Amino acid sequence: MTLLRLIYVALIVVGTLLPWSYFYAWFEANGWSLSAMIDAWYVNDATSGLVYDLTIAAVALTVWALWEGLVRRDRWFLAVIPATYAIGVSAGLPLALFLMTRRSAS
Repeated sequence: MTLLRLIYVALIVVGTLLPWSYFYAWFEANGWSLSAMIDAWYVNDATSGLVYDLTIAAVALTVWALWEGLVRRDRWFLAVIPATYAIGVSAGLPLALFLMTRRSAS
């Protein structure tokens, strides 16, 4: 595995564990209500801006993943979509980049 691919794998792991450690702590402190967490995302303009920024990035990543998965017939790329929405853009984007490096490695 090349250094670049190892970096992407490390970013997938960090991009999963770091944000979810905060989400888990929030759920533990505030209860396991997804609607309450979504409400917390909009408490001020700074957090609202981040929500919209990440939402637009997630949608763009989804369009790219659908293109790669369906048009280019790279079905593995479709794994980017659940990674993005179940974990976050911080895991979905490094996964997409990791999958792109398969082409240059072969």
